[in-house]
Amino acid sequence: MAVIAIVLDANILIRFAIGRQVPRLLLAHAAKVDFLAPETAFDEARRHLPTILRARGHTGIRETATLAALDAAADIVTAVPASSYEPLRAAALARIGPRDPDDWPVLACALLLSCPIWTEDRDFFGTGVATWTTASVGLYLTEPNPGSEEH
Repeated sequence: MAVIAIVLDANILIRFAIGRQVPRLLLAHAAKVDFLAPETAFDEARRHLPTILRARGHTGIRETATLAALDAAADIVTAVPASSYEPLRAAALARIGPRDPDDWPVLACALLLSCPIWTEDRDFFGTGVATWTTASVGLYLTEPNPGSEEH
């Protein structure tokens, strides 16, 4: 079976650290799927997690444990260095337009690697790259090319 790849947005990394479904999906498919994220997605998740936790009434030990869980994601999700996707910055910005130009690294990685994006963010819709949400990504992870001769 061929290895498949998917680029994760920062919101998926956040869900890895504080959720149940995303860690379960990543762990279940890690042997046959290359999970990737621009290194900036890890930075963004690290920046936003404390605020999210405080809004939910969690501080201190919970915050430390959650940031440790995010660090553990690096064992499953490969951080793509900016130098790899930077050449596609202009193309990614042109595709994402004014919706959220800060998300260009995720789109640039997907363009570079010719693979879809896993996100909960609608800003990637209409960019010419397949986009999966957590609710449906299991379909891609188990059968990325339905109807192909490989399956």
